[in-house]
Order: sequence, then structure tokens, then C-alpha cells
Amino acid sequence: MSASPFKTRIFSGIQPSGGLTLGNYLGALKRFVEKQDEGIETVYCMVDMHAITVWQDPAKLRQQTREGAAAFIAAGIDPARSILFNQSQVTAHAELGWIFNCIARMGWMSRMTQFKDKAGKNSENVSLGLFAYPSLMAADILAYKATHVPVGDDQKQHLELCRDIAIKFNNDYGVDFFPVVEPVIEGAATRVMSLRDGTKKMSKSDPSDQSRINLTDDADTIAKKIRKAKTDPEPLPDNLNDLKDRPEAKNLVNIYAALAGHTPEQVIADFAGAQFGTFKPALADLAVAKLEPITLEMNRLMQDPSEIDRILGQGADRAEAIARPIVDQVYDIVGMIRSRGR
Repeated sequence: MSASPFKTRIFSGIQPSGGLTLGNYLGALKRFVEKQDEGIETVYCMVDMHAITVWQDPAKLRQQTREGAAAFIAAGIDPARSILFNQSQVTAHAELGWIFNCIARMGWMSRMTQFKDKAGKNSENVSLGLFAYPSLMAADILAYKATHVPVGDDQKQHLELCRDIAIKFNNDYGVDFFPVVEPVIEGAATRVMSLRDGTKKMSKSDPSDQSRINLTDDADTIAKKIRKAKTDPEPLPDNLNDLKDRPEAKNLVNIYAALAGHTPEQVIADFAGAQFGTFKPALADLAVAKLEPITLEMNRLMQDPSEIDRILGQGADRAEAIARPIVDQVYDIVGMIRSRGR
């Protein structure tokens, strides 16, 4: 990672909207665990305030927040080594989010393609939060002066906005206060595609449960979904270039590579000429071996929600200890009087 005057710190948040998938594991959780082992401070957050940009059933939101935290822990995040918490327990996020609402420009927000995708033709009827949430996302990151953020392709635009906000804040107030965050994009299968359509991202919102592998799926379900995954009649080629126009085949190769910790080139070398009748069972066995322990541990953790809440509370205390002084300094820089209990 590049040299910086700021302490190297990774931040990432995941929305507790339920139904974490293989895509979330390979694109986020697996990488988070790897980063934890690199000796870098890692801060991971269940962004429950982002979740309510569309209405959420309160009981379901609590359940999904706990399930997300359980997935982090089951995947290998150690709450003693990483900071794991839910966003709403650390008020610095909302406070800095308002400051950034006043830094960000309407034109910047209007160009966010994800807002256009989510709002569709009903942009007049969606919440203000859905429009403004990229500035809250910037606050999530910069409340910790995070220097690096693991992102998928669909979040790169939001990270660019975060960088713009940091630069404008620094320029407006003549300070070198916030780092200009760097994206972390690496490895195979950063974007896991649907098992039914290799041109679409694997999504928990897809109406077909067969399109995804859920982290709550048991071993039999995982194996069946992979066996039924859409493919084509051709055998696997001996080079990656020949997968260019075969999105479903390419997706399965990428998934195998990411689960095995190999490159797609290695997978092609091992399975060149193989039919999917051979490749799919091998992929199913690998997926079950990697995912079943996570599912079982998630189920165990969810039996004790008070323990998950305790872990999130302790993580929030540690997050608060970092973020509170940073936001207090922001208030001083902006010109806010803070005379209570100082």
C-alpha cells in the first residue's frame, strides 16, 4: 500500500439487508479476513443507518444486523483483532454525515448511478436518505481517517465521491486533515455473478433463489444449486481468453478460483478439456468444504443474540474511541463552539 502521512487503516461496511450470499463472502468477507492477518488496523461495520434509506421492519432489521455480524465472525473475523460494530451505535457517523452534506455538491450526488438504478422512475418518491447516503458513506470512512476501503466495481463511484469530499473539506478549511482514500480491488471473483445468468451480479434481491448460494444454505442445497447452475455444452478451454463470450462458464471458473485461493489460469490448467459434468461436482465439493463450516457457526452464534449484541457493543466502544476525537476536531475546524464538559 502506498506511503501516507496517515496511519494505514481499512474500513468497510456491509448493509444488513438480509440473505448474505457467496458473492458477499468472496467479494468481501473472505478478503476482510485476509486483511486482518496483514497487521493493519481493520474496522468493519454493519451499516444499519444505510439500511433504513428504504423502510425496514424493526424486528427484521435487528435480526439481519445480528445475522450479518454472525457471518463476519463465522467467516473468520476476530472481534479482538478487528473492530466489528453496527453503525448506529457510534453517533460520529451521523454527525460527520451532516457536515459532509454541507460539503458535497448537488451535482455530485445527482451523478450517482446507483441512486438512479435504485430510484428508477420513482425518484420523486424515494427518501432523501437514499439520495444523500453516499455522503454518509463518506462519513463512515472518514470518521476513522481510513486510508483504504475494499470495494467492488459497483461502489467505486461512491469512493470517488468520498475522495472528492475529503479534498474539498481540506481545501475549504486550509487543512490536511482527511486522507484521500485508496480503493482495494484485487483477486478473482471480486464480482460474483448469478448462477442463472452470468451477465448479472449474484444478488439477494433476485426473485430466483437458484440464482445464488446463501450463507445459510446447507450442504445439500449448495451442491444442488451448483449442479443446476446454467452452463453451456462446450468443455472448458485451455486458456482464459476462450471464456470471454461464455459468461456462465467464466463465472464458475472464477468462483472455483476464489474459493480455492487459485488464479483462474490455474483452474483452467487443471480442468482444460473437462465437461461440466466433471467440473461442477468438483466445484460443489469445494464450495461445501469452504461454506458449510461458516453456515454451521452462523447458526450456532444466532442461538445467542445477546452475545452478538455484546460483541457489537464492545466494537462500538472501540470505534467510538477512534471516531469521537476526529469528529470533535472537525467541529473545531468548521468553527463550532463546543463548551460542554471539556
